[in-house]
Amino acid sequence: MFIVIGERINTTLEQVKKAVDKRDAAYITNDVKNQTECGATYIDVNAGAGISHEEEDLKWLIEVVQKATHLPLCIDSPDPKILETAYEMTDKPPIINSISLEKNRFNAMIPFLKGKDCKIIALCMDDSGMPKNSQDIIRCAKTMVKELEDIGIKRDNIFIDPLIQPMSVDGNNGTMVLEAVSVIMKELKGVHTTGGLSNISYGLPKRKIINRSFLLMLMANGFNSAIMDPTDKDLMAALKTGEMIMGNDNFCMNFLKSVRAGEITA
Repeated sequence: MFIVIGERINTTLEQVKKAVDKRDAAYITNDVKNQTECGATYIDVNAGAGISHEEEDLKWLIEVVQKATHLPLCIDSPDPKILETAYEMTDKPPIINSISLEKNRFNAMIPFLKGKDCKIIALCMDDSGMPKNSQDIIRCAKTMVKELEDIGIKRDNIFIDPLIQPMSVDGNNGTMVLEAVSVIMKELKGVHTTGGLSNISYGLPKRKIINRSFLLMLMANGFNSAIMDPTDKDLMAALKTGEMIMGNDNFCMNFLKSVRAGEITA
């Protein structure tokens, strides 16, 4: 099953930041319920915009979000101390977002992750910076999987993030990730791949068609999770159709159910 990490509870979004600043639980609750009803698998919770009060904001968000949904959370913070506090608040094993091979981040996260009942998003980045080609991504992915397995994390709990970068910056950014995902899913069997889907369209017009098209191409190469907006009906329709075409929908039942419910209209 494709894993949808609902991206909308993020204080980099203006309306979410306002809601958090005002402690507007109704706004957050409504958004989380919408994401849940639209097909999210996890709800991402990110309070990183308020650097000086991230921990306080994240604790409040976790309390509100967990009351609004039965879904597990994806806790999003670069600070292991904040993640520790947030982890203790979760009522289901979460996804931790994230670890990378950058020395300072890696050394801080490994002690935190040891013995934790969680999944982990592993960014394909080291101290040399963002990946410049598919080989960089694959190299980082292989190193990260080995390091995480060495501390007892199973492959099924590892989500490799190839770091999707905008097409508006470099016309090779799409094929770079597609090539890397294909190799990772063949050579590191058992891991998941995920990432911020909408990064691909940043800076371009008609972003939604770009996101939908890229999602289907990623899925054809083995991509099995995305950090995305589950309330985008056309995007979710593309996802469900892709799952059916790839043979992951027995007797097309999920597709047919979505058509009858009016969720897939064209």
